[in-house]
Amino acid sequence: QVQLVESGGGLVQPGGSLRLSCVASGSIAFSILTMGWYRQAPGKQRELVATITSLGNINYVDSVKGRFTISRDNAKNTVYLQMNNLEPEDTAVYYCYTNYIREYWGQGTQVTVSS
Repeated sequence: QVQLVESGGGLVQPGGSLRLSCVASGSIAFSILTMGWYRQAPGKQRELVATITSLGNINYVDSVKGRFTISRDNAKNTVYLQMNNLEPEDTAVYYCYTNYIREYWGQGTQVTVSS
């Protein structure tokens, strides 16, 4: 079992920055998990934003490349999403995700980019 708790969302102006955090807990060692961030904007399907494997291999959706950075701290059981140069199109609920035998999701954190 894995429990995921996100934090760090909020309201930011276009061009601003936010850092999301996701703390994992439970019976599965965080260090072996591939972790991901998804987002879901109103009226749209949930989309994968970024992933980081246990070995540190990283992938991003094209729309965030060069602006977002995913990282992990295995000592803190935490995965981060640093979001820079935010755009109104980044407005969404952001979810932390992992999959170990089954899917695990956090409760989500709202990110709103607006002037």
